[in-house]
Amino acid sequence: MTRYFAVAALAALLAAPAASQEIPARPDQLTFAPIAFEPPVARDHRVVLENGMVVFIAEDRALPLVNISITLQVGSWLDPPGQEGLASLTGSQIRRGGTKSLTAEELDERFDFLAAQASTGFGDTSGGASLNCLADNLDEALALFVEMLREPRFQQDRLDLAKEQSLQQMKKRNDDSADIEGREWNVLLCGENHFTNRFTTEASLGAIARDDLAAFHRKYLHPSHMIAAVSGAFDKADMLRRLEEAFADWPTTPPDVAPIPDTIETAAPGLYRIEKDVNQGRVSLGLPMVKRDHPDVYALEVMNDILGGSGFTSRITKTVRSNEGLAYSAGSGIRFGVWYPGRFRAGFQSKSPTVAWATELVLGEIRRIREESVTEEELTTIKSSLIESFPSNFNSKARSMGIFASDEYTGREPDYWKTYRDRIRAVTAEDVLRVARAHLLPEKMIMLVVGRQADIDQGDAKHPVTLVSLAPQGKVTELPLRDPMTMKMP
Repeated sequence: MTRYFAVAALAALLAAPAASQEIPARPDQLTFAPIAFEPPVARDHRVVLENGMVVFIAEDRALPLVNISITLQVGSWLDPPGQEGLASLTGSQIRRGGTKSLTAEELDERFDFLAAQASTGFGDTSGGASLNCLADNLDEALALFVEMLREPRFQQDRLDLAKEQSLQQMKKRNDDSADIEGREWNVLLCGENHFTNRFTTEASLGAIARDDLAAFHRKYLHPSHMIAAVSGAFDKADMLRRLEEAFADWPTTPPDVAPIPDTIETAAPGLYRIEKDVNQGRVSLGLPMVKRDHPDVYALEVMNDILGGSGFTSRITKTVRSNEGLAYSAGSGIRFGVWYPGRFRAGFQSKSPTVAWATELVLGEIRRIREESVTEEELTTIKSSLIESFPSNFNSKARSMGIFASDEYTGREPDYWKTYRDRIRAVTAEDVLRVARAHLLPEKMIMLVVGRQADIDQGDAKHPVTLVSLAPQGKVTELPLRDPMTMKMP
């Protein structure tokens, strides 16, 4: 009987678009009414508690659950010199290290008994804490969660284990060429001294003690620097009352948090090569990009999707993978900066002899999008995809509240979501050509190649192009692998 209803429902769904039209001969001839969707508005869900905490809250009774996700103004940019890794360790041990009244083991058992999940972690530019629990267990789960945030124990044996695991991970830093590529790409784009490249080392880890975690926590965690996204099966007024009570009387003064650094020191354009004994070469090429408040971001988003960001419909994927079969994955991505400049990256992984040829093809697509207008079909396809997939950003109350909390933390312009689709619709082929010429500058690009360089230089007899001939401004730099425990180059 269940299967019958499922089949009937599917048949009704498939028949829906044809209800007011003749059934066409082919599926691609189906027509659909425009999607009618308006995104929720952040201010309709925003509440400020008496202690200064901002809360975005929405009732959602689809399941008997409550979700609380908190964004914290803390991150690795606050690591003291010589104690790189302190923020990360503090973030993980708030959850793993117990509370003032409960050992780490007791806290784990209590959350398990309540069927509740709690986590904490600090990244480069923000921290996070989350709780997911049954609505029936909310009172005790919330009390545990707040005690964990407010009075962490930082149990010594859990800290010792975390440090030992970190040391073991350090030893593997040069094992995977993908890890090497990602790490050194960030160094080339942002600079050795950028806070995202202040690596945890054996020495910095050894300089971190339990008291340092406790002091870091006392200094930086306070409700006035927290933004909560709350959704689930509750009454809104009652939930706000519970939050007020749970976070009341926090026993510290609001912290004075240093701003996130807003500058980068990008390496000179050129080809950078790293030797790694693998049979495929990994290639990244690109350059710094604008911040997200730049007026060109909408045209740049469309441009990147046509160039390499939309999977099999993009030019780079079609050329490098579909047409030539040189890589399983090839494409491009663009990240618009929030605190500091963003980046554009095109990349792929290919067999060593075909690395140079695939690189030439990618550069050819970059040149082409700078030199000639995109087709009307390409433009329409990408714009339609961005517009029609837009509602999925808000496919749940939890996700919507999370977006609002993130926007509050990063200071996104209030009308971004309301105007996004209209701004995408307004992008023309002339706009795509203009921003490609303005921002994708081949002479300023950085190219990073990780792999067995001698094999890569042998190249493909059918396509006798070399990496050196493709080097931006003719500059070639050999980069040695860093010592995994000190992160210094020999």
